[in-house]
Amino acid sequence: MKSTSKLGMMMIAVMLFAGTAMAQSIEEGKKFLYYDRYQSAKGVFEKLLAANPKNEQAAYFLGQAEIGLENTAAAKAAYQSFLAANPNSPLVLAGMGHVELMEGKTQDARSRFETAISLSKGKSIEVLNAVGYANGNYDVKAGDAAYAVEKLKQATEIKGFKDPEVLVNLGDAYRKFADGGNAVQSYDRALAIDPNYARAIYRKGRVYQTQGVSQEPLYMDLYNQTIAKDPKYAPVYMTLYSYYYESNVGKSAEYLDKWLNNSDDDPKACYYRASIKFAQGMFAESIGKADECTAAAGANPYPNLFGLKAFAFNRLSDQSFKVKDSTKGQEYLEKAKENFDEYLKRQNPEKIGAGDYSGYASILVKFPGNEDKVVDLVNKAVALDSLEENKVSYLKSIAGSLANQKKFDKAASLYSKVVEIRSPKKSYSNLDLYNTGYNYYLISQYDSAVKYFTIFTEKYPKDMLGFYLLGNANAQIDTTMSAGLAAPAYQKVIELGEADVNAANAKPRLLTAYKYFMGYEYNVKKNKEEALKNADKALALAPEDQGILANKQFIEKNTPR
Repeated sequence: MKSTSKLGMMMIAVMLFAGTAMAQSIEEGKKFLYYDRYQSAKGVFEKLLAANPKNEQAAYFLGQAEIGLENTAAAKAAYQSFLAANPNSPLVLAGMGHVELMEGKTQDARSRFETAISLSKGKSIEVLNAVGYANGNYDVKAGDAAYAVEKLKQATEIKGFKDPEVLVNLGDAYRKFADGGNAVQSYDRALAIDPNYARAIYRKGRVYQTQGVSQEPLYMDLYNQTIAKDPKYAPVYMTLYSYYYESNVGKSAEYLDKWLNNSDDDPKACYYRASIKFAQGMFAESIGKADECTAAAGANPYPNLFGLKAFAFNRLSDQSFKVKDSTKGQEYLEKAKENFDEYLKRQNPEKIGAGDYSGYASILVKFPGNEDKVVDLVNKAVALDSLEENKVSYLKSIAGSLANQKKFDKAASLYSKVVEIRSPKKSYSNLDLYNTGYNYYLISQYDSAVKYFTIFTEKYPKDMLGFYLLGNANAQIDTTMSAGLAAPAYQKVIELGEADVNAANAKPRLLTAYKYFMGYEYNVKKNKEEALKNADKALALAPEDQGILANKQFIEKNTPR
């Protein structure tokens, strides 16, 4: 009996030990996910699932690792395989819903989520977290952020709750629909549970970074705090690599090295090594490195490699055209388009971002006949980007290219969106208003031109150009001068021009205004004396102008009718 008791106790100890080991292994895999080390996480969960095919957690997190590796098909296959044998697994049903959101199957996904919550009686923090994460994840465009907030808040209300991961996911969900205040509060609540939870500090930084460069001191401080708390937290290094990519290649490369040293050596790593060569202006070398990466990857290379090659070929094309090598320039341009087409074909639509659409538009605009598609691409870029300056940059870049090609109607539509975006703060510049109004003027849409030139004069009342353009546009509408539409604007041109006749372009603009009032005073107002005064002012600026002389002589000899 005593021996049996010892045996029983030994059995219990073994079971407890096995359970602890299993829990540690799950936690080990989750830690890899926390650090975005998806390849390592995948290896852990594959082993756990092989040891116990009914391990629900291992199956769920294996799918999450595959999603992190941007292999949605593999995640779907893993979930389908597990559900075939375990159809009522709440956690894996939530994972399957995540995949279906990425496929754009929102109704199917919602059904999976509700079933998962129902099977777990709405009392599983892990299931609610999985549902919330799938919907609130910034990279899952089809996810419902409001639904994510609802389910994650429900998780926090379960007795015994103390999981910082749930609160960070809640913050991400708030951030997804631009509620930065509640996002930051959620991250702070996570830090109250675990002050060393670096992910929460990092995510706070991301909130402030989306608010623009004015918040740079704050988000940079938060990124440095993240590194101080956990130097192994790789995502912060990737953000800093991207941040300095355009402005400081040396710093960008430094952070890339730190990211590589704290990440798995997967296809993404190879891509970033090629990418830094692009940032250094080594375009041919970046293409060569990208080709090495695709060859090493076999049948399924990292899709971003094709996008990188497209940008690199585009830059080589620009360089060739600059030195008058049009043959080589066109060859590179064709390769740029070919690689971008390949990128878009291979990339998961969920992963195609604003910069991708804008970049493709900058290449496609160089191929005549694609104007409508180019405008559509830019509009997609604008819709996806959250930063005003990025939106404006996309629009102005392509609008300028279209204007250079004399596609003034397309250019006007894009420039008008710049003004629209900047209108709430009235942060549009005189150049924004000029470009918009003038392109409408060139396609004879004078009413639209008047609209933007009027805004120009309201914001810049001391700039003669705005009144000059407004006068010109109104003169095209009121060609007989009978309504005198151009008179107020041209009168302002005279007022400003005569106050500083030596200002840039003052004389030709004054001349236009004086000529207008010669005709307007004589033909409409029937005021011969005023007409002659304007004729004399015009001749003082252009004494050799035979047209003005002839008109003055006519006015002198004839009485207005």
